[in-house]
Amino acid sequence: MREKVEAVLGRIRPAIQADGGDVELVEISPDNVVKVRLTGACVGCPMSQLTLKAGIERILKQEIPEVVAVEAAN
Repeated sequence: MREKVEAVLGRIRPAIQADGGDVELVEISPDNVVKVRLTGACVGCPMSQLTLKAGIERILKQEIPEVVAVEAAN
């Protein structure tokens, strides 16, 4: 599962990097909640929650049906 998530994040990453940010996989819980850390320009950006839910979560759930949710890691 980790490899699948990393592969999808690898396809999403260039769009996030184009805006000066990045995303890294922190962990996948036993109940398939993916935790990611947004870095760079994403830190403190008012759109980061939208990027997380409408972008990253939507694409991960579409590509990997086992993913239940995507959350920001602290």
